[in-house]
Amino acid sequence: MVGKELEKISEKRLSDVAAEGDSRGITIQRVGVKDVHLPIQVRRKGSSLVSALARIDLAVELPHHFRGTHMSRFVEILFQFSQHPIGPAEIEEMLAEARNRLGARKADLRLVFKYFIPKRAPASGAESALDYGCLFEGEKDEKAFTFSLGVEVPVTLLCPCSKEISDHGAHSQRAMVKVKIRTRPGEFIWIEDLVALVEAQASSSLYPVLKREDEKFVTEHAYDNPKFVEDMLRDVVVALRAAEPRITWFEVSCESLESIHNHSVFAYQQEGK
Repeated sequence: MVGKELEKISEKRLSDVAAEGDSRGITIQRVGVKDVHLPIQVRRKGSSLVSALARIDLAVELPHHFRGTHMSRFVEILFQFSQHPIGPAEIEEMLAEARNRLGARKADLRLVFKYFIPKRAPASGAESALDYGCLFEGEKDEKAFTFSLGVEVPVTLLCPCSKEISDHGAHSQRAMVKVKIRTRPGEFIWIEDLVALVEAQASSSLYPVLKREDEKFVTEHAYDNPKFVEDMLRDVVVALRAAEPRITWFEVSCESLESIHNHSVFAYQQEGK
C-alpha cells in the first residue's frame, strides 16, 4: 500500500509554490531558520578539536520576485557543514553555498555554543573546566565576507566605594563581560586568548573548583583590585586597543549582578568599523 502511494506521488508533479512569482515588490531583508541545534567541532588553541552543541540561525535575503524560500535547504546546508570543524573559513563557504542554492544576494549566520576551558585553582591547583558562552557570526554578499567572534566571560568585581567607606570588608558580585570582535582579513584570535584578556582586567577571575586556600586567595585578590563596572569596561577597551592591532572593530558590555541591590548595573562601548 505504501509503495503504491509513493508511486502516485512520484508520478504527480509537485508544485514549487515557494518559487512562484510575487508582485508586491518587497525584498525581504532576512528569511531563514532559527534555533537549529546541531553538534559541531571547534578548533582549540593547540591544534586539537573540541565538540560542542550549537544553536544556529541561518538566513538569506529574499528577492522581491520570489514568493518564498526553500527552508529545507537551510537545514541541509547546516548539517553538511556541521560534519567538519567550523571556523571563519568554513562559515564563509557555508554562506556562499546558501547564497548559491537559494539564489540570494546576501546570507548571514549566527552560531552560539558553550566552550569549556580547563582552569586550575589559584592556590591549590585543583583543576576543572569553566564554561564560556561563545558566538560565531558571519555575513556574506557579492562584495565581502564579515566574521565576528564573541565571548561571554564571567568575572568577580569588588566595589571600590564599598571598600573605601567600610570599616570591615566590601561587597563583591559576579559580573558578565561580553566582547565581540572583528579582525583584519586573514587574521584570527583564539577564544582562549580573548577570554584571558578579559579575565586579566577583573577584580578576580572565576574558577569552577575552589578549596579553602583558594577562597582566601580569591577574596583577598579581589579586595586588592576593586573595580566599578565602568573601570572593568574601560580596562577591557584599553587592553583591546593595545594588545590586539589585528582587531578592526569591537563592542564590549559589562553587566554587574549587584549583591546589595535588586537591580544590575552595566556599561557599554563600541569602537572601529
